[in-house]
Amino acid sequence: MVMKYLDPKADLTFKKIFGNHPTRLISLLNALLPLSDEEQIHEIKYLPTELVPLLEGGKNTIVDVLCTDVRGRKFCVEMQMEWSDAFQQRVLFNASKLYVSQAKKGGKYSELQPVYSLNLVNDIFAHDTPDFIHNYRIVHDKDSNKVIEGLHFTFIELPKFTPHSIADKRMMVLWLRFLTEINSNTKEVPADLLNDPEIGKAVEELEISGFSDAELRAYDKFWDSVSVERTLLDDRYQKGIEKGMNQRSLEIARNLLSLGLPIDQITQATGLTEEEIELLKES
Repeated sequence: MVMKYLDPKADLTFKKIFGNHPTRLISLLNALLPLSDEEQIHEIKYLPTELVPLLEGGKNTIVDVLCTDVRGRKFCVEMQMEWSDAFQQRVLFNASKLYVSQAKKGGKYSELQPVYSLNLVNDIFAHDTPDFIHNYRIVHDKDSNKVIEGLHFTFIELPKFTPHSIADKRMMVLWLRFLTEINSNTKEVPADLLNDPEIGKAVEELEISGFSDAELRAYDKFWDSVSVERTLLDDRYQKGIEKGMNQRSLEIARNLLSLGLPIDQITQATGLTEEEIELLKES
């Protein structure tokens, strides 16, 4: 019998896989965050994910997975299907809110622990580089070795990832392969993914037979909403291009009018109608 799987990047599946399995989440965080051997996470507990006040819709109030370790460090994990400036601002807001929320009346600022924000993005936003992992800290503008500790941000562009991208970090490669290779078209899971204890268990949880009818409807609804959002973004992008082209045509038309060129020649040069050029001339 061919096993059917769901995609781990959906809201429902991502939270099921990482939202109640501490050892699995620790494996993911240690693999994907830029932590030294001394900074590795060994034990965590989950925190409520409702972090922030309602801003623009319900998604802005929820962090996919939120936890703290025995040192008191805080970790936010987000799976995002589409990149946007609003998402970037939400990430900054959530991490800052989590950092500030540690403060207690009469407490010391020195007691505040770092916040790590891990953001898995199923979209490409850095088109000027092949790098797919982007780590940010607060650094001096002339000397990056001078760091203000407290907020750490990691953004990973999943579509850019290929298994040969990183040769020396096995668990990073395995977790990113899990997130990018397993989906509803998967018929056979690679053995090296199944052989890792935590990833193997995560794969099992994606088996479609383990989901209720209500969960499957919610899963389908999620992908429908992603498709709608992607269509809207494409429409906005196209309209933005068209608006920019129209503005450029108007600018050229103004220049040609100032040179005294006939309207029929301006229409040929810009693609504007005679009525549009007449209105431009009157204004």
